[in-house]
Amino acid sequence: MQTTTLSHTRASLKEAWNDFKVANPKKRIRDAAASLNVSEAELLGTTVGKTSVLLEGDWTDFIQDCKRLGKVMSLTRSEGCVLENQGTFQKIEIHGSPAFKVGTVIGPIEQRIFFAPWTYGFAVEQESPRGILKSFQFFDKAGDAIMKIYMKEKSNLEVYEELKAKYRAEDQTREILAVPYPSAVYAEEIDKEAFTADWENMKDTHDFHGMLRKYNVHRLEAIKLIGEKWAYQVDRLCARKILAVASTSKLPMMIFAGNRGNIQIFQGKVRTIRQMDNWLNVLDPDFNMHLNEDTIDTAWVVHKNTVDGLVTAVELFDKEGEIVAQFFGLRKPGIPQREEWKELVATL
Repeated sequence: MQTTTLSHTRASLKEAWNDFKVANPKKRIRDAAASLNVSEAELLGTTVGKTSVLLEGDWTDFIQDCKRLGKVMSLTRSEGCVLENQGTFQKIEIHGSPAFKVGTVIGPIEQRIFFAPWTYGFAVEQESPRGILKSFQFFDKAGDAIMKIYMKEKSNLEVYEELKAKYRAEDQTREILAVPYPSAVYAEEIDKEAFTADWENMKDTHDFHGMLRKYNVHRLEAIKLIGEKWAYQVDRLCARKILAVASTSKLPMMIFAGNRGNIQIFQGKVRTIRQMDNWLNVLDPDFNMHLNEDTIDTAWVVHKNTVDGLVTAVELFDKEGEIVAQFFGLRKPGIPQREEWKELVATL
């Protein structure tokens, strides 16, 4: 989400936010930011010195330190989908050059972290019906949330305090400025024959991103271009059927959602599915998903070749053509995708 920053002082923005909270007591900070035409990070910046602490440092070190927090809740969202996974930061590996480091988190919390966009970090302590809610929250240069890590009953609060002190920024008065990302520019034409050949000869689903870069083509445009053998459109609300069938048949699956700084992944079986107005929800003990169906413009079945056979995904896109969420049948390297998943997708 790109935001337009109004000319304001921290004091005037804080006052505007207080007025908003009085008029809209149940609205979240993200809704307030959108209404006030500022970024979420700018709004959170008005609380520094009161209920939040500005952080700085090497974020790859911070993520490694998260292993000592114990059981937490990690929240990552796209524009239309929120994933909340509870568990530990278990196995963490950092790859890549200093400017483009990538982290892989494997375990109860699973993520693919892209550290280049990480710009602002906060330790936040806010009032809630259950007492003081403690969290670490991270944002990109546009002020949009990348990831939030909330302390739970079994979290190690001593480690929380230790990390809050260790990464505390020296200058707590640093101004939080939202700098929108420029719009990406893609190729006007590509060699469709070569592109199709590359798609058909993929050996791994991860080859897809390299192919998009090679041809400088937007993800959704690539899907539209490849033809119905490899991708076709389905009902935009098909996630309802996917989750309902997966829940009743106990079909293990994967759900991906994220942003430019982090992709969070759920792996396992979903149980409790609830439709609440325009929100499709998974409400399980250690996993919640909140999918805003109003943001979904199109849904696509997408096939990719791998050395383990065909891998099929269902991908949801918003009106701007950005990905909202992806659904896969659960699989591991070396193991083909389950036939039950393919049969479910075929009914869409």
